[in-house]
Amino acid sequence: MRPLPRPRLSARERVAAFVDVLVHRRGGAALEAWVQRAEACALPELRGYATGLRSDWDAVAAGVTHAWSSGQVEGQVNRIKMIKRQMSGRANPDLLRTRELADQ
Repeated sequence: MRPLPRPRLSARERVAAFVDVLVHRRGGAALEAWVQRAEACALPELRGYATGLRSDWDAVAAGVTHAWSSGQVEGQVNRIKMIKRQMSGRANPDLLRTRELADQ
């Protein structure tokens, strides 16, 4: 009797496994295993994403394994950029500083 073939995981299941690695901070070994499975899957989008992760592997692995994050800084940068977009090109440094100080 032949063994039954393993069912293929859907894209949703693969992405859920990736989220699990990130949210529960499973570490570099779990991330490495997920990337290897993604590189071998039939979905070209996931293969491309895995290739992108490999291109800057040190930063990706550090993001999963280290407890500290630059999220707070990135959030502030994103907020400043949004304000500059709202000002439609009128955001010279003096006006931007005035608006920032007025918001606080």
